[in-house]
Amino acid sequence: MSCFQARTGRDKQRYENNFRLVSGCIPYRLIENNRDHSSDTENKIEVLMVSSPNRDDLVFPKGGWEDDETVLQAASREALEEAGVRGILREKPLGRWDFRSKSSQDICSLQGGCRGSMFALEVTEELETWPEKGNRDRKWISIQDAFRLCRYEWMRMALEEFLKVMAEDGKLMMQIAIMPNSMPVSDVKEDCQIIPSSCYIKTSTTQHHAVGFCNESLVSSNSFQFEKEQTVK
Repeated sequence: MSCFQARTGRDKQRYENNFRLVSGCIPYRLIENNRDHSSDTENKIEVLMVSSPNRDDLVFPKGGWEDDETVLQAASREALEEAGVRGILREKPLGRWDFRSKSSQDICSLQGGCRGSMFALEVTEELETWPEKGNRDRKWISIQDAFRLCRYEWMRMALEEFLKVMAEDGKLMMQIAIMPNSMPVSDVKEDCQIIPSSCYIKTSTTQHHAVGFCNESLVSSNSFQFEKEQTVK
């Protein structure tokens, strides 16, 4: 049994302009045995998805951002509670998306509106037991399968941004490797290390078209907000 419990209830839930604030992440790992030595980022990475309670779909870990934690701490907590993983969380968000909770079907009502921030989490530890193991299964899958299995459009958009960041990060690492007198990377001292936003290459904003309202569908075509310069506090 897990020695810690998942948070329940919404007494400490944060809200912004009638939107429930949500934080989550895309857990990932590098594939060690890349037999074809492909330079394609999609073939070098697997992502971790979890099943939804009483549903057949797969999602990325996410949940309510509470008032006694930062948005980064909330993302780390949700990864631990829902997927049983710890790792290195990248400080710069992949973006923010407005969507409606799957439990609310009335598109004219403010109830059920969520505003979610998503981050990339490089997994360094997988626990054998975790708080929501009884309600969720976890599965490592390829990027291609993740796009196919994502039930919600906003999660596919987050995955698109994740892939861009991974591709740019790979290029950056190649440049550092061939530079003389490059600075060593410090040892990881915490369960979930935060990588400063200064380590990132800026990526361009991608425009997306609005999709129909259904469960956790996007609220509007303007709901995708990729924040280039803002540092999350």
